[in-house]
Amino acid sequence: MRSPRHLAWMAAGGVAVAAIALHGTPAAALDATPSPTPRTSVSPSPNGDPAVPATPPNVRLCPPPVPAGTTEGYVGLCWSASTDDVGVTGYEVYRLTADGFVKATSTTGTTVVMGGLAYGRTYTFYIVAKDADGHTSPPTALINAQAVTGMVVSPSPVTGDTTPPGKPTGLHDGCVADFPGTGFCWSASTDDVGVTGYVVFRLTETGWVRAGATSSPYFMEGNLVTGQKYTYVVVARDAAGNLSLPSDPITTVAQQGFPTYSPSPRPPASPSVTPAASCEVGYSQSAWSTGLTADVVIRNTGATPISGWTLRFAFPSAGERIVQGWSADWSQAPGSTVTATSLPWNATLAPGASTRIGFNASHTGVSAPPSAFTLNGTTCTTA
Repeated sequence: MRSPRHLAWMAAGGVAVAAIALHGTPAAALDATPSPTPRTSVSPSPNGDPAVPATPPNVRLCPPPVPAGTTEGYVGLCWSASTDDVGVTGYEVYRLTADGFVKATSTTGTTVVMGGLAYGRTYTFYIVAKDADGHTSPPTALINAQAVTGMVVSPSPVTGDTTPPGKPTGLHDGCVADFPGTGFCWSASTDDVGVTGYVVFRLTETGWVRAGATSSPYFMEGNLVTGQKYTYVVVARDAAGNLSLPSDPITTVAQQGFPTYSPSPRPPASPSVTPAASCEVGYSQSAWSTGLTADVVIRNTGATPISGWTLRFAFPSAGERIVQGWSADWSQAPGSTVTATSLPWNATLAPGASTRIGFNASHTGVSAPPSAFTLNGTTCTTA
């Protein structure tokens, strides 16, 4: 007859296997090795360098042999051994917390069981290998694991908000223009109380590092190598500090952005700025619960050139405020009137020519497009 302890271990294994079935076996490390960032790295590039250990392969959930009767949460992870030219000496496991990814444990084997977790909660990890020369491997893909235990009991009531926000989805680039670096957007996450912001992590040669935070569902990062690819994930956060599961990764290319001009080439204020004889404005926007991104195209439909222009329009709601703009000097009065003034490189519009500008704005629930536009005081048609 089997002992009660043996039966408890079998129960723990059954719960863990169920967790594997629910979450699936994680994908292997990202196929594309990220390009190096301009920041100084303590290890060589993993692109074909035999001195760097290989990324630990075949990472998977393993049923942890936890003590019978405990209500503490455990996660078990397994993987296959990495390879290295001088020999792998161990592995480090990192867990996502409110402070970013922190080292949860280290081991010389290829199996680890981590305790002290909340039963039933899902945690996010990645693993790196270390060698005798101190080199660190590229990290594995992120793996989500639900904490299991040897005994399921009715938990004591927990006060406050313990529900994490929904996983950010719909990551896409091409939504932020005129920025020297990377930029991308996503669909706003939902939460039972309310999402307060997002934390963005970038994949480096040796781990996932915090790239920044934002209160809106878009992100930009500068000081990168133009033309290089960078990979990111986004995590939503609520007021109680609960974290969502990381988004699916997005890989985007750092852009040059439009050239930056010094104030000296600006034409002096003079009657040389002529009103538009005729103009057309095309306006489109993508809005979410607290903000929007707008794309504006100004076209000279007249027969004479426009030398310097000022575009004005009014938001339909006083709760809409410009956050940032590109390809023009943007300003907003205390009310709802918005002004965009040409820059030296797009100040002149020949007959039939057009220029594209845009902005990001916040709102308090109303985000309808403006109904009218003027250019140098002349009312424009809308496309």
